[in-house]
Amino acid sequence: MSTASHEQYPIRRLMGVEIAAAGASVPDQVVTNEDLQRLYGYDPEWIVQRTGIRERRHAPIGEATSDLAERAARQCLERAGVAAKDVDLLLVATFTPDYLCPSTAALVQNRLGLRCGAVDLQAACAGFMYALATGMQFVAAGTSKRCLVVGADCNSRILNPKDTKVFPLFGDGAGAVLLTPGSKEQGMLAYSLGADGSGADLLIRTVGGSREPLTAANADSGKQYLYMDGKPVFKWAIRLVEENMRSVVAAADLKLDDLKLIVLHQANVRILDGIADALELDKAKVVIQLDRYGNTSAASIPLALDECLRFGRIRRGDPILMSGFGAGLAWGTGVWRW
Repeated sequence: MSTASHEQYPIRRLMGVEIAAAGASVPDQVVTNEDLQRLYGYDPEWIVQRTGIRERRHAPIGEATSDLAERAARQCLERAGVAAKDVDLLLVATFTPDYLCPSTAALVQNRLGLRCGAVDLQAACAGFMYALATGMQFVAAGTSKRCLVVGADCNSRILNPKDTKVFPLFGDGAGAVLLTPGSKEQGMLAYSLGADGSGADLLIRTVGGSREPLTAANADSGKQYLYMDGKPVFKWAIRLVEENMRSVVAAADLKLDDLKLIVLHQANVRILDGIADALELDKAKVVIQLDRYGNTSAASIPLALDECLRFGRIRRGDPILMSGFGAGLAWGTGVWRW
């Protein structure tokens, strides 16, 4: 994996965009650590100590990523008071689409009754930040007035229950935000997107794509499931976010103490604690909800935003830091002025 400094990646500013509303959806089925012990023999306390996760949500048979995305999007539009006919762009961030073709966005668009462009973006756990930045470009350019951005993943479909180090980490869920034109004080004070493909094999599904299609011969190999080399990913994530946060916050002409909330991708509580310790952050500002949902990949940041808005933790003018990171290896970090 490359050792190039993440500070070498460009940092941009994009203002005049507002997050008008948010919505969220998780499956009804709660899977606790005790459930994993009963089903697969996992140690519940080991899971808590190593990850901070106590339960997660798994979609039942027949429910897929598009179903979660649709519900989150509907809730978002209802809260915004915006009719489906007025949405002019739909972006869905996911790496667990219903199908390889067509896009999950097209399915969601049809169910919502939208009449606009719709497309999937794939950057795994950094997907929502990529989709957010993409949607902002359309709104800031005046080519979209109401852009619906959804992060959704049905991770339980791509996990091997026999993989005791990976299976308990992930859950299913979706979160959505509606982007609209805002004041010149609203938007990304600074943001950075990046990727380092030299670390691609650290988090990967090798079977099921065009390089190695799923066949009868490899169906029992287990390679159709998500593989993760945990230790290097863990170290990379802490180093990456620490460096990226310092650079982006400085580019926003702020100090870390100025941040009102810090919404990091909900990967592992030890990663979040490691970042907080390295930066000497006020941990009361670091949003934690992975204890209840696990790692929901592209859904984790919008799920957290939705909860923070519902509980009144975000107010107009607040600087909010968001950072997603994961397979690719890819990342996106930004300071949003609410």
